Amino acid sequence: MAKGRKKKRGRKGKGIGTLLVVLLLVAAIFCCYILWKKGYLDVDLKDSSSIDSSLADGSSWDSSSSDSSSSDNSSSDIVTDELSIHFLMLGNKYSGDCTLIKAGDTEILIDAGSRQSSASTIVEYVNNYCTDGILEYVIATHADQDHIAGFVGNKNGGDYTGILYEYQVGTLIEFARTDKSLTTAAGNPTLYANYRTAVAYAESKGTAVYTALECWNGTNGAQRSYEISDGITMNILYNVFYEEKSSDENNYSVCMLLTQGNNHYLFTGDLEEKGEEAVVENNTLPKCKLFKAGHHGSPTSSTEALLSVIQPEIVCVSCCCGSEEYTKNPLNVFPSQAFVDRVSVYTDKIYVTTIVSDKAEGGFEPMNGNIVVSSNGGDVKVNCSDNNTLFKDTDWFKKNRTLPENAVGAA
Repeated sequence: MAKGRKKKRGRKGKGIGTLLVVLLLVAAIFCCYILWKKGYLDVDLKDSSSIDSSLADGSSWDSSSSDSSSSDNSSSDIVTDELSIHFLMLGNKYSGDCTLIKAGDTEILIDAGSRQSSASTIVEYVNNYCTDGILEYVIATHADQDHIAGFVGNKNGGDYTGILYEYQVGTLIEFARTDKSLTTAAGNPTLYANYRTAVAYAESKGTAVYTALECWNGTNGAQRSYEISDGITMNILYNVFYEEKSSDENNYSVCMLLTQGNNHYLFTGDLEEKGEEAVVENNTLPKCKLFKAGHHGSPTSSTEALLSVIQPEIVCVSCCCGSEEYTKNPLNVFPSQAFVDRVSVYTDKIYVTTIVSDKAEGGFEPMNGNIVVSSNGGDVKVNCSDNNTLFKDTDWFKKNRTLPENAVGAA
């Protein structure tokens, strides 16, 4: 009897031991899953090569990237969704802005230039990232054609094909002032009038429409700051020209600061010198990982008053390099020599979307192409669809521009 009871207790002990081991394994697997889900374990389970790219100091390196700028303050422990910022080519030889921001499952579109025909190019690109047909946020910085034409688009069978017709937009934030007219001298509707019709259409489909001034003041349901994803906020800055008249339409531009942990990304539309001075005076601006060049790299934007404060590490220029669309002065065509003189003191990481070309169809070709700036809250990477060549190293730059003696990376 005693021997039999002893043998029975042995089986029970083994069973309990096995159960404890199984429970511990399940608990360990569950903990690893939770850590991975929250971003503490940065491992791509589908691609073991992500493990091999780790360096001895714990940072990571992307061999296809032309830049991997470490944060001054260690931000590798910040839990945040992956962020990518896309500066789009617009399908023609004209300068204009269109920036797609993807943060987790949220998409933001800033501007939709440069012509109404650009809408199809923008839609084709955006659909690669916006798979549910919903743009959570759209920002129209100001009322110039090269920023709003794609919101309207061309007519196709009587219907417009622009962004505000093609997507469900959650929130539209637009310029608070404009000097644009609704009709031409002949009494026909202007592009701005057609834009207003597109906004009204979006509003009828449920879009919340606010001006930048309403956002700043927090009125009518608008917010100054929007949390667009875990750890990522979109902040509408104050610009005195939201309220005051300017002699330059560009100064009405909506200004936005995107913050991801310790990384900051600044977008100022086509803001000119007086506008930049006002933004510096009325906002506390941090040093920025990325600055979207003001007014396509014109000589009257991206001024020292702003650059000395934000000290950008990466500058992206949405323009058709070398185009004489706005000026015949070779020093002032985008990106201008004055722009180079000022920005190059802070960084040599300047990228440009397109360049004019007499040999290419449509009169343009990629310079860097679609520029994508991405970060997980730590390092910031730049990858371009055509090439990652820095602006200063391009053939066009070597023939048409010079670096100042105090430029970063100057020989």
